[in-house]
Amino acid sequence: MCLVDEELNLLALLAEGLPVETIARRLDLSDRTVRRRLRSICDRLGCTTPIQAVVLAARRGLV
Repeated sequence: MCLVDEELNLLALLAEGLPVETIARRLDLSDRTVRRRLRSICDRLGCTTPIQAVVLAARRGLV
C-alpha cells in the first residue's frame, strides 16, 4: 500500500467517525475535494468504499 501522509491523515480522520464535511473543514478543503481524494484512495487500494480503505489501512497498522 503506497499512500502519502495526507491520505493517511484523511483515512485516520474518517476512522474517528468524522463526517466528510468535518474532515473538509479540518483539512481546509472542500467537501468535493475530500470525496474525490477518498475515491482516488479506494481506486488505488482496490476498495469499493472509504470504510473498506480504513479497515485495510488499520489492518496494516497505518491508521
